[in-house]
Amino acid sequence: MASQQPSLAILVRAPDGFTVWPGPPYPPGSSPPQRLPKTACSATSFSSDGSRLLATVASASATVYDCSSLSVIRSFDLPGLTAAALSPTGSYLQTFQKSSSPQVKNVTVWHVDTATALYQHYQKNLSKANWPMVQFSADESVACRMATNEMQFFDTNDFTKGIVYKVRLPGIAALQLASAPGSHVAGFVPEAKGVPASVQIFSCDKDAQNQVVARRSFFRCSTVQFHWNKGSTGLLIVSQADVDKTNQSYYGETKLHYLTTDRAFEGIVPLKKEGPVHDVQWSSSGSEFAVVYGYMPAKATIFNKKCNPLHELGEGPYNTIRWNPKGRFIVIAGFGNLPGDMVCHSAKICIRQ
Repeated sequence: MASQQPSLAILVRAPDGFTVWPGPPYPPGSSPPQRLPKTACSATSFSSDGSRLLATVASASATVYDCSSLSVIRSFDLPGLTAAALSPTGSYLQTFQKSSSPQVKNVTVWHVDTATALYQHYQKNLSKANWPMVQFSADESVACRMATNEMQFFDTNDFTKGIVYKVRLPGIAALQLASAPGSHVAGFVPEAKGVPASVQIFSCDKDAQNQVVARRSFFRCSTVQFHWNKGSTGLLIVSQADVDKTNQSYYGETKLHYLTTDRAFEGIVPLKKEGPVHDVQWSSSGSEFAVVYGYMPAKATIFNKKCNPLHELGEGPYNTIRWNPKGRFIVIAGFGNLPGDMVCHSAKICIRQ
């Protein structure tokens, strides 16, 4: 029998904490009831599967809740806590604490149910590019981290084994593990001394380590954003240079590249308008992706996984694109310093056309 869908819950954040509402309908003229009393926090996040909720208090603690009952599974007292993240199914909690010396290991992977510290290492700096430092596949069967000149893999059944195998990649500056399944991993090496930057894809199979599955090289790139599809067969790469040599953008220059693990495609995504790549998102099926790009008014296009355009969503003051979880709808919107317009499309109709 199919598992029952969890009931809708709405997390509500305020300056003094958070609470959780049940989904509508609500009694007329009344406020939504609170499933959880307002609780102090500095940040909240769900595990990817929605089964667990993490609430942190900066420099103090991290608490993990069961989303079905909103009962506390485990609370961790963590002086100097700077960042925390749940693994995809909420089995593990990863924390970063301020450290005064390399002798004090400040990154910890905890087993949530037992509050056991499974793995620890020292990390000097925390950044958006390297957090969370240990990455998990969606089913938590694969876990890896970036280290100096290599990618390191763990046995998720026994973290006490430490690093069980490595993939050598000199100069690596960013890593992204494919999630569903955790079959491949991508590493980025910035350009240096006239050698172009590169993204290389490796198999996570221990027997195939250090064998490059696919590769893409490019100049004028200082950072990248990785976007794996469901199925782990396609990787979108947003490359960014700090300086736009055409002087048309204050924010630098961006390009969208696409690599497939079967080497069927390796190149630039054919965008029909010049300008930056504002946002890119895969559909939940992993068969299509949508891009918002170009100088304002920006253009939005849906592509299939062969990188062929399927449908044009028009132009407007947009910088954000999102699919709903089931892939039935797609929204393009403009946030930040844009007017805030939002347009919803039927993805089914767009893809058929």
